Amino acid sequence: MSTMKELRALLQMRALQLAALIAMLTMVAGIAFSSRTTVRDPDIWWHLKIGDWIVQNHAVPYTGIFSRTAGSLPWIAYSWGYEVMLSRAYAWFGLTGFSMFGIWLTVAVAFALFWVLHRLCGSFWLALGLSFVGSFSYLFSLMPRPVFFTMIFFSILVGLLLESERSGDLKRLYWLPLIFVLWANIHIQFLYGLFTVGLFVGVHTLLWLARRQGWPLTRMTSSPLPIGGLYGVFLASMAATLCGPYSYHLLRVIAAYTNSHVPYFMIEELAALSFHTFTHFFLLLLTCAAFFALGWRNKLDPFKLALLAFSAVIAFRTQRDSWFLGIAAACFLADLPSQEGKKEVSPVLRLPELSLTLALLVGAGLLVGSNIGFNIRDLDTAISRTYPVKACNFIRQSNLAGPLYNNLDWGGFLIWYMPQYPVTVDGRNDLYGDDMDLRTYKSNMGDSYTDDPYLKESNLVLLPKKSPLAGLLLIDPHFQLVYQDQLALVYVRTSPSTP
Repeated sequence: MSTMKELRALLQMRALQLAALIAMLTMVAGIAFSSRTTVRDPDIWWHLKIGDWIVQNHAVPYTGIFSRTAGSLPWIAYSWGYEVMLSRAYAWFGLTGFSMFGIWLTVAVAFALFWVLHRLCGSFWLALGLSFVGSFSYLFSLMPRPVFFTMIFFSILVGLLLESERSGDLKRLYWLPLIFVLWANIHIQFLYGLFTVGLFVGVHTLLWLARRQGWPLTRMTSSPLPIGGLYGVFLASMAATLCGPYSYHLLRVIAAYTNSHVPYFMIEELAALSFHTFTHFFLLLLTCAAFFALGWRNKLDPFKLALLAFSAVIAFRTQRDSWFLGIAAACFLADLPSQEGKKEVSPVLRLPELSLTLALLVGAGLLVGSNIGFNIRDLDTAISRTYPVKACNFIRQSNLAGPLYNNLDWGGFLIWYMPQYPVTVDGRNDLYGDDMDLRTYKSNMGDSYTDDPYLKESNLVLLPKKSPLAGLLLIDPHFQLVYQDQLALVYVRTSPSTP
């Protein structure tokens, strides 16, 4: 008995808790350091170049800049806030700062989830365990892109909704419009947040109407939140998403993504969960536990059940959106002890503790980075092994004439590293559309490439060495190989291009 008391006392030691939190976040940082996630991301480069353009021009683009095939088409840089931050990180701190931006953003996602979970359950160790499983269920399925800010905002959003429902305090939701102002100027998936708030309001409206009709809903949870106030918060949140340089034009981006189908078989992260990695099993574990916990309670919470079911459909269909399910499931599990009245919400980290945690985390992160060779030379090496740096240097030194033909994966890097050669295609799927994406995809796979109008008008071709099209051009009389290395092949046209 005394041993159990000593163990409980040990677990309540703040120093031990802070050490455990720092250890988890350092592990997250260490994985991000070792994988060089930022510089290996094919989309991060066009985000960086767009951010540079916005800073230089003091405006946001409305057309597909840096593209020769879609340069005049309408396009919206819906992540312009993220792109400006990324641009300044590179401008002020160079390649190392640019990479560190992504690493600390990754850590911030894990910390935000822990913070919210601790507020919901009041138990440090439960929050830490859930945040560990939750973070690892989705955090390393993606590179640190604008969606990482969406993960942070969504964690806060769900936490506020659950706290307000439990306490009946509508004032907690007054933060939502401010969150949506930031969210809508950083990432287009603020739509997921609006949907969640709308679902919350809709479920409470149905329950309110049912009770007014005298329906017996003794097996359903109830909340004292005023319906009028909920609609006011929802409408204010919707209006907040219009506060930005693009305003209602963001709806065009949403429509473009809704009607897009081709990228789902072209891009691996848009495919369904494959369960080839342990993170997918973490997500499955969280989902099953959340469904079981919701069904085990004496009263059913229809909002939680509806959001969990919807997010499960989305996440298992597209692994890029696994965060949607992981965060919701973790938050619902953390909220259960408090709903039963067994726990009181306690301060997560006081200001001195937060400052100490941040300082120790930065120190631990830098120590990990230095021990694994995280420096400019190492980052340059990682970039050269992933992207055609040597081939681009050859093209520029030889002053080869365009237009350039490239594949999708390298398009973003070429926008940044070789902007004098506008790209054929890059990762902005909403700009190019399904027809263009499918055409270039088939050509790069060697399917009817002779009918590709963009290849016909190109005088310069830069492709991965393992690309089927690169092999076919070796025997094509219209092209001549002028450069090759272990990564890339460069061709020039030997006959006049066809407009």
